[in-house]
Amino acid sequence: MSLVARARERGVETLTLDSPHNRNALSAALVTELTDALTDAGEDTGVRAVLLTHTGNTFSAGADLRDPPDPDALVALLRRIVELPKPVVARVDGHVRAGGLGLLGACDVAAASTASTFAFTEVRIGVAPAVISLTLLPRTDPRALARHYLTGERLDAAEATRTGLVTAAGDDVDAVLEPVLDGVRRASPQGLAETKRLLTARVLEAFDRDAAQLTALSARLFASPQAREGMTAFLERRDPQWVV
Repeated sequence: MSLVARARERGVETLTLDSPHNRNALSAALVTELTDALTDAGEDTGVRAVLLTHTGNTFSAGADLRDPPDPDALVALLRRIVELPKPVVARVDGHVRAGGLGLLGACDVAAASTASTFAFTEVRIGVAPAVISLTLLPRTDPRALARHYLTGERLDAAEATRTGLVTAAGDDVDAVLEPVLDGVRRASPQGLAETKRLLTARVLEAFDRDAAQLTALSARLFASPQAREGMTAFLERRDPQWVV
């Protein structure tokens, strides 16, 4: 069964995360399928832009703790979004957690409904937002990001917009996106590709410089005793042993 639905309207390829059993968590299978779908969209001359959205009330719950993706595969997915020669626009109408925020950081534009919520929950299970920092650190407010990285607090759409996690928010996310999608449909493919290259240069520098170190950090942390306790506590719906 497909975990990523595909549809197209007037040059915009919509890729819909459709893994309801785990709230669109980034499983190994979903990461592979989404990477392949993005590759196909990038090579298809009939696609002017990609719209990344979701079913249900959760854009993505982060890494699937029962079937986590290989860190290298997650890096490849994020880089594919950044390097795609077409704009990738995120549409969020629900909750985004942990690794799902890395997807938002990789997208060129991200819009959210005011009902959406966001949180970096990694510290609460004994790991760190390592790989997703490749897309987030170059694009977000560093002081605000420090608070949310360190505490795992939930933030609303207004705060997510202020810090740069999303581009814009409104009661109706589709109304927010209407001028964005109209704009990319009016733009030339060459103009979009070269403009995106200018905008993503700093992000790709981070990939070239830091990806190997951050994937190693992620792998080490997920294999640690504290992470095992944190993930077990999460799955058992209890506090981990370190909570005071």
